[in-house]
Parts: sequence; structure tokens; C-alpha cells
Amino acid sequence: MNDYLVRALTENEEIRAFAVTARNLVEEARKIHDNSPIAIAALGRTLSAALIMGDMLKSEKDLITIHIQGDGPLKQVLATANSKGEVKGYVSNPEVILPPNAAGHLNVGGAIGKGVLTVIKDYGLKEPYVSQVRLVTGEIAEDLTYYFAQSEQTPTAIGLGVLLNKDVMINQAGGFLIQLMPHASEKTVSTLEDNLKKFHSVTDVYRQGKTPEDLLSILLSGLGVQFLERKEVRFACHCSKEKGLQALATLGTQTLKEIVEEGKEQEVSCEFCGKKYVYGKDDIQSVLSALEKNQKEKGEK
Repeated sequence: MNDYLVRALTENEEIRAFAVTARNLVEEARKIHDNSPIAIAALGRTLSAALIMGDMLKSEKDLITIHIQGDGPLKQVLATANSKGEVKGYVSNPEVILPPNAAGHLNVGGAIGKGVLTVIKDYGLKEPYVSQVRLVTGEIAEDLTYYFAQSEQTPTAIGLGVLLNKDVMINQAGGFLIQLMPHASEKTVSTLEDNLKKFHSVTDVYRQGKTPEDLLSILLSGLGVQFLERKEVRFACHCSKEKGLQALATLGTQTLKEIVEEGKEQEVSCEFCGKKYVYGKDDIQSVLSALEKNQKEKGEK
């Protein structure tokens, strides 16, 4: 099955819902970063969530970033998506290995630990919209549910999952997000709550060969579902040599002067896709000259 996302409404328009299947793109991320099982479970869940939240954006130029910073060995998990179904991400420590949790599952919560979840919405304005909440469990779905309740005051149910084969390749990955509209009736809320209580996991549904449409039909049983959109999704990084030069500029003039004097090539690696860019002395000198010119102009003002 190709990776794709669906958006839906219940027939009474009291619930909106999203579901995504992301096995291929999570497998691609695993190969790029050579993630351990726990690392790819955390990253895969975050990539799926970012894709769904990206579909909520209005403009193709808008971006959403989910940044999870914890005191566990994973350190941080980051995923960025747009409304076109493109997503990228990484974890700071892709080699983490921990014993299973009490339920016998991958201990993602323990790998993340205590900390904060930050959601950044970049609408192309001067400053992006930033909202931050504490991590509730480190299991990501619960933390994002808490984020929606606290920061957006929207009752939300989220399920995320990554299932690995014995050879550590991705068997299934994806998730769902369901939100109640302000005018939702008690009957609708009760029906949804009953459905959620009976529901086991996203990966169980996909492992049976079912689709995102099937997943939402199960979760919204008895409420009627009208599907509004189906969109292909993929892992995509738009890094370039030019953007790598921008990264070099953050080193500052003094460091760049020392690099130029040494005459050594500098290599910049993209954290998202692993692509490497090599810069020679002339490249670095051009960045240094631009920085010095900018500083001089600011000084004259």
C-alpha cells in the first residue's frame, strides 16, 4: 500500500478526523538514520502526527514542527511537515536501546523521559507561532492529546503506532486524529467514547490489510463517515548547497576567519536526510565576506 492520508467528517458534521498510513516513509527514515527500534518507533509516531497536523495548515507555504525535548537517552525528536504531505525528521540519539516496558512493548516513554513538547507553526510571518506544554508520558500520542487540550482547547483523540518486523524493518506505521466540533452533541460524544474504548491499536488495523478509510470507519462507527480528501504523503527533504552555506554563516565571523586561514574544506551534513555538502575555501570566504559586509552596514546605521 502506498503511504497516504485521508480527511473526513461525520455525517452530522460534529467530528472531523484524519488517518494516515506511513509505513514506506518511516522505513525510509529508518534507513537514512540507521535508527534503533525505540528510536524509529519514536520518530515514526512523530512523523505520522506531523503529517496529520500539516494537513490542517491552510497554505502550501506553511510549516508545522513538532519538537520533543526530554531528559531520556533519545534527547530530542523533531519532525517538520507541510500541507502538501511532505515530512522529514530525526532523533538526536538514533542508537538508543532499552529493555521493554511493563507491557512488554518498546519503551518509548522511557527513552524520551520528562521534558517539553513544542509545536511551531510557521505561517511565513515575522515570528512563528510557538506553543509549549510539558510531556505527560513521553509516549507522544498522549502528549499531543494534552497539547490540543491545553493550547488549542480542542477535545482530541490521537492514536499513533509503529510495528517492526523481527529484522527491524517497518511492518506498519501510521496514526489517526479525531476532534470534536464545538457543537457536538452528547450522543455523538458518547458514541465516540464507546468506539475508542473498544479500539486496540492503529498497527493492528493496518496489519489486517485495512486502509486509513477502514480505520476511520471503525473509530466513527455509528456516526457515518464522509471522506473529503485523500493525499499521498512522503518523506521529503529540500536541503541544498545554498542552505548549507546559511548553516555555515551561523558559525560567526571569527570562526569562519580561522577556517579560511587553515584552508581546509568543510563538510556540512543535513540532519534530516543525511546528505553531505562539501565547501572549499572560496565558498567559505564568500560567506565570511557577506557577514562582514552585513555587520559593517549595521554599524553605519
